[in-house]
Order: sequence, then structure tokens, then C-alpha cells
Amino acid sequence: MAAAAFAAVSCLGDLDTMPLNETDNTSETAYVNSDSYLQGLAYINAYWAFVSQTDPGTADITAPDAGQSELLRQVLNLQEMTADTFKCVWTSDSYVPDLCNSNWTSSNAGAGIAYTRLLKGIALVNEFLLQTEDEKLDDRGHGSMKETIHGYRAEARFHRALFFYYLMDLYGNPPFPTAENITDGSLPDQIQRAELFNWIETECLDLLSSTSDMPKKGEVEYPRPTQGSVAALLARMYLNAEVYTGTARWSDAQTMASNVISMGYRIHPVYEELFMQDNTETGAAAEEFIFGIEYDKDHAQSWGGTTTLASAFFDSSRATVANLLGYRDGAIVPEEWNGYHCPNEYVERFHLSNVTWDNPDGSLGYDREASDKRAFFYNQGEPVFDNTRTETGWRCWKFSGRYSDGRLNDQSFSSMDFPIFRLAEMYLIYAEADARQNGGLVSSSQAKGYLKELRDRAGVDMPADEELTLDWLLDERARELMLEGHRRTDLIRYGYFTSMSFPWPCKGGVADGKVNLPAYRTLFPLLESDIDANEKMTQNIGY
Repeated sequence: MAAAAFAAVSCLGDLDTMPLNETDNTSETAYVNSDSYLQGLAYINAYWAFVSQTDPGTADITAPDAGQSELLRQVLNLQEMTADTFKCVWTSDSYVPDLCNSNWTSSNAGAGIAYTRLLKGIALVNEFLLQTEDEKLDDRGHGSMKETIHGYRAEARFHRALFFYYLMDLYGNPPFPTAENITDGSLPDQIQRAELFNWIETECLDLLSSTSDMPKKGEVEYPRPTQGSVAALLARMYLNAEVYTGTARWSDAQTMASNVISMGYRIHPVYEELFMQDNTETGAAAEEFIFGIEYDKDHAQSWGGTTTLASAFFDSSRATVANLLGYRDGAIVPEEWNGYHCPNEYVERFHLSNVTWDNPDGSLGYDREASDKRAFFYNQGEPVFDNTRTETGWRCWKFSGRYSDGRLNDQSFSSMDFPIFRLAEMYLIYAEADARQNGGLVSSSQAKGYLKELRDRAGVDMPADEELTLDWLLDERARELMLEGHRRTDLIRYGYFTSMSFPWPCKGGVADGKVNLPAYRTLFPLLESDIDANEKMTQNIGY
């Protein structure tokens, strides 16, 4: 997939600029071979995981190191590390404590990497769309491929809509380069958040129309996107529409989630297998993931993504956990990076059974057999997270270093795919939209049935009807979707992200987090160098 080499294209630059080195591959030469169209689409599909077109240790953008330049890794940092899900003690990377402490500025490297990666992804799609127009196909003698390539173009448009969605969610008012508005080399205009919402909605609805070339579920192999992926993006957008536009769209969120649910995805019966090294081979990912990012220890390597999620939580205690779980080869994850920790305040939402602190080496710190099956935690005896000490807080192995048959991954790199959208999220969107329209309680039997299916898989009882409140749903999302990139967005939707009434460790740089954050913290800053280069851009308030 990485072999599809294209000219590096900035959202600010002229797409027609030719390289000085005549041996470099450009769009003029890369598409001579008809196979290059699928290769180009494959590179866009894998863009979340790849940091360059050479190797996982070489970044093609400026970053502290290559692994930290990965798009998925930094989106997860912005979505989870800035909230209560996990914190990181790697203080040598200056952007990390600023994200943990809600003190980031316009020079924060993590925010800058995600911004740059998202816009570069859009540039890749724009170039792909320009090079796959019917006229270009005819000129190259590839006219017979038009029907197939129309489907490729639809998939690429979904990727572009998804990149723009994350820009809208994280940064609010980004530049707006599309293949249609930058071909003359002009600088892109800045688009406002509500206007961008409308553009993404229009684009997605077109991809779902009866005349669309977007493949339906089953028409292309996993993990390529389908109409289910498009509808899932719309469902998530509609759930947060009030944040993005000022107007709630609860009914639309429920309808679109229902549309996805009806497409034939299934809840995989074993939660743990969704997050194991062979989640592709067992069929777990293809069954429940509506759109996923593929990783492979041999062919799609990355120091970010699920490699980071599998190794960053543990120190030498990985051997203790392996023994407690019955694995006798001395490890639960391949490596021990010793950086990530889950605060006790988040873990408490799982209602672990018989939590103890007096004998951490002899147990996981709770009765796992009697607890929620979505809990993958270990505590060394100090539950209160302290960002100056590596042994505090909980360790987590939700993203496992194991295969479903018990084997340990024998390489540093992970082969575990990551879900951008999965069916369980659609169930939860449906239930929350129902509650939002019915006085704050889940009311419909359909929504309750979806929740029960998730609770049954987790091995825990359904609460009484009067307990199915919006706050209970927020906690259920924390349990079901932990570390999957939802938490910041969820807390903003609920009005909790900046509120003193919803504290977590290090929030606002305060140890117990009992502090109000300024309202502007619900958005990250735009890249300062982008603003300096483009007079059409204005920085977000507060930065």
C-alpha cells in the first residue's frame, strides 16, 4: 500500500508544481499503470496508521518522533488524554503534560500534528479526485475502468468527509481546501463550523443516495468503507449537532443509527476478541466494526495506533498480570513503555467488584470474574493518579498483546485493527437520542433491547427503567467505548468538559481537577504557521 508514491501536496500549495528530481513519482507518472488507482485508494485508506511512505520510524511531517506523528495516536490523545480516560507521565514530551493538564497553547505539538495530518489527508484525497476524473481516464486509455473508479472516488470522498469531520470537531473553523476550490493554486478560505457541518452532511447524503457509487456493505472487502461507514458518520454528527450548529438533531441521529443497525452488522459475542491481535482473522472486526483502521505487524506497521495502546500502559507489572490471568510466558503485552495510566475516577464507572488495595501483587485489585467483562484493569496499590509518579493509577490491557488462542504477539508492532465506528456505538447513539426526546430517560423498548444486548455481553445486569438516565448512558459509553476516541466529544455534548461539577485528576492543572475550564478549551488552536501563511485564516478565540 505504501508503494503508491505521489507528490507531496500542501493544502496551501499549487497542485501542479513539479519536483526538481525527474525520477520522483508524480501524479503525471503514477497513474500510467491502471493498478495505481487501487494503490492510491489503499494509501488513503491506510493514512490513519502510516507516518510516511518508507517505514514506521521515519515521519514525513515535523514531530517529536515518528511514532508520535501518527494521525490516530494524536486524535486519541486529543480525545482521551485531555479528558478523564487516561493520563500520561512522559513529561519529556512537552505537549503531553499540557494536554493532561488542560494547559495547551497554539504551539502544542499534539494539536499541531493532528491538524497537519488531517489536512494532508484531505490533500491526498483532493489529488486522487483530480487524477480520477473521466477525462483523465480517457486520456490515459483507462476509460473502460470508469465504473470501478467511480466507486473508488466515492470511497475517497468518504475519507475526505471523515477528515473534515475531525477538523470540525477538534478545531471548529478550519481551512476548507477541496479539489474544486484549490486547482488554481489560491489559498483556501476558512469555513465556519456550522457551514462545514452542512457541507459534510450534504456530501454524506449524496454518498447514501440511490444513485451513489458508494459500495454497500459486502460489496468491498473489510476494512474498506461502505455506505454503513457514511451513515455511521452522519449518526455521530447528528448526535453532536447542537454543539456544532446550535440546533439539536436527536431524531435524525436516532434514524441514522437505526439505518446503520439494519445493514447487517452484528454484535460480536466476545467483547475481548474485538481488541485482540487477530481481531481480523477471527472475524470479530469485520462483524462489528463499521469502519476500522488496519494494522499488521509485518505489512502495516506503526509505533502509534494499537501498538501504543497495547504497550504504553505497562511496566514490569505486565508479568504479574500475565501470571494472574494464567499466562505463563511472563507478559500480557509485548513491551513495557510505562506511560499511560487510568485515573481511579474513570475506573470507578465500571463498578468493579470487591476492590482492594492491601495486596496488589496477589490480585488484580478487584474480583474480575464478578465484574464487568469490559474491565481490563490492574492496580499496583495506589489508586490516586499522581502525574509525577509512574506507579499510581490503573493499568489497562483492553487493547491486548494476545491472540484469541492465548499466544503473545512476538513483535513490537501490533496486528490489531482499531474501530473508528462500530455497531455498539450506533446502539448507544440510538438510546441517547431516544432519551433526549423523552425527558432524559430511555423509553423505547427497541433502545432498551440494544442496551441489554451490550450489557448481556458485558456480563452485567440491566438497571431499572428509572435508572436509564442520560448520565447513566454517559457512563455506559465510558465503559463500552473506552479508549476509542469518544470521551472529549461526549463530555462537551453533556456540558461537563469545562465544568467544575465534573472533575478529574489534573484538569486545569489542579490535582483533584475541581476547577472550571474556560469555554474556549472546547476547541483546539489552529496551526499558527497556517494562519501566518494564509491571511484568510483567523485563530480560534483564546489562543
